Amino acid sequence: MKGEINMISAEKIKETLSAIGERNSVRPRIGIILGSGLGDVAAAVQGSTVIPYEEIPNWPRTTAIGHAGRLIFGTLEGAPVVVMQGRVHYYEGYGMDEVTFPVRIFGEFGVTSLIATNASGGINLGYKPGDLAAIYDHINFMGANPLTGPNNDKWGPRFPDMTYAYDREYIDALEAAAKDEKITLHRGVYIAFPGPSYETPAEIRMARAMGADLVGMSTAPEVIVANHMGMRVAAVSCVANYAAGMKPEKLHHREVLEGMARAADSTASLIRAFVRRIY
Repeated sequence: MKGEINMISAEKIKETLSAIGERNSVRPRIGIILGSGLGDVAAAVQGSTVIPYEEIPNWPRTTAIGHAGRLIFGTLEGAPVVVMQGRVHYYEGYGMDEVTFPVRIFGEFGVTSLIATNASGGINLGYKPGDLAAIYDHINFMGANPLTGPNNDKWGPRFPDMTYAYDREYIDALEAAAKDEKITLHRGVYIAFPGPSYETPAEIRMARAMGADLVGMSTAPEVIVANHMGMRVAAVSCVANYAAGMKPEKLHHREVLEGMARAADSTASLIRAFVRRIY
């Protein structure tokens, strides 16, 4: 039920942590959430322990195409990491508490840095499919907030500040890593819609007028919860397609996956270079 996790989370989290602890000894410092079609990062994790989501008590199962649904523990560029190979979305019918439950688990494991990735539609007229952007702010247009309900003071304050939801030093590190890897990296504002229908051309014009450069159906809830728990956040958005109305063609999820395939190598290289810089 929506909003219920804050009231019963102690039981769920204890059960989930116990089940994962029986199969994994890594204590990650960096959490990585991989969006559609970005499995190359997971493949680079060394000494990995792989746990399918369906084998983890209370862990939400992903139904989205392009999301493998596995939790991976190991090291990446020498850093102890936990990688979500696929996320769940609000549009899949989950409550915000369930969408962000994995981030709560990350925090309980002691993760201090979160790297989120996603597929997006390009709103900015200067973006094209295959481009990457460091998210430096977001607009939560999903109509819900994952902190709704009773606050757990152990996790964070009732009213967490979101001025620097995306860590400014991490954005600089992403840009430096991109320069090292000779990857073009934009800075952009991400707007999150609930989905699952794609936005209308009128909604995209509205989003552009509001200052958004990228549009998608994820990430904002996870970032809110990560900030609530005191994590430093970096996010990379892969422009998979032009947003609605920018081209005469209709949108299709196949186009998103094809766009992500084009960006997969550069995204993996960028994240690995970024991890080397921050760890």
